[in-house]
Amino acid sequence: MADLGQNNSLRVIKQVDFGWFLDGEDFGEVLLPKKQAPENLQPNDFIDVFLYCDSEDRVIATTITPKARVGECAYLKVVSVDKVGAFLDWGLPKDLLVPFSEQHRPMQKGYSYTVYLFVEEVSQRIAASSELERFLDSNAAGFRPQQAVELMIYGKSDLGHKAVVNGSHLGQLYQNEVFQHLHYGQKMTGYIKQLREDGKIDLMLQLPSQHTRNDLGEAIIEHLRQQEGVSRLTDKSPPEEIYETFGVSKGSYKKALGQLYKNRRILIEKHQISLLPQNSGE
Repeated sequence: MADLGQNNSLRVIKQVDFGWFLDGEDFGEVLLPKKQAPENLQPNDFIDVFLYCDSEDRVIATTITPKARVGECAYLKVVSVDKVGAFLDWGLPKDLLVPFSEQHRPMQKGYSYTVYLFVEEVSQRIAASSELERFLDSNAAGFRPQQAVELMIYGKSDLGHKAVVNGSHLGQLYQNEVFQHLHYGQKMTGYIKQLREDGKIDLMLQLPSQHTRNDLGEAIIEHLRQQEGVSRLTDKSPPEEIYETFGVSKGSYKKALGQLYKNRRILIEKHQISLLPQNSGE
């Protein structure tokens, strides 16, 4: 069965002046406009197309790849607002509707929002919603601590940033553990920090491991060599300065310094750290 809002491989039925009709299975004959059809297309060929609804709510095919499909989240810009809702640019000729009832807060033209794409039950049209909690799962079942996941930042809370996890779940990043500027719609790799007793997901951007600390330690040594053996970036320095230099949290930096000190590679003083002579590389 062909799926609305997804890519489908459909059989070509016939050519007409304005394009090609494809076998849309339960949708009947579906038009692929002439300007989107590849050259040398022939009846009975199969072609990969995306199915959506045109301005008259007819199912239509396109070879254009949209910015998101049904069941996915995307950060999209509002191009217009009228009496039925806001319309988003999702890369196709017909803009994507977010009904007023599906807006977490009133959307404004020119602004971008993270939305989830779905098919409306009654109209069977593709629409979007910024009420992500209605569609995505916040239960941690199926995840494990320190598992790598794909994140997309979609909002803020009193605790920090909220993120979409693997396109299907919601999780929380804590402000005191984030040492970089994050913006809505930003995608990155993160990790499951813990699975909370209430079933929710806590996230982190860095994986604390011995391997990571070893890599950071070597980066600190190289930094010291480039600074003629002395750096004022100590374990008391502001987290922002540490992240700007090494891209890690203050906690990770302090652990790496402690390991280097234990291995007698550096000297930690009140206002600076120094490379011990045997590690100068000269």
